Amino acid sequence: MKYLAAYLLLTIGGNSAPSAKDITALLATVGIEAESARIESLIAQLAGKDVNEVRLGLKSGGFGEIDSRSY
Repeated sequence: MKYLAAYLLLTIGGNSAPSAKDITALLATVGIEAESARIESLIAQLAGKDVNEVRLGLKSGGFGEIDSRSY
């Protein structure tokens, strides 16, 4: 969930397409060591998706193809 949360925070902050480097840097600010494979997997799953739809889908539990517990 921390990787997905970081991704969403970055998009809310104006970064429309956060990179693995962006996510890693954000997590490092709070002392979290990132796993690059998990971040790359998340970015691949979110590619081409509207972030607002992702947020709404996660809130309603209707976004089954993205398992937020894995990130």
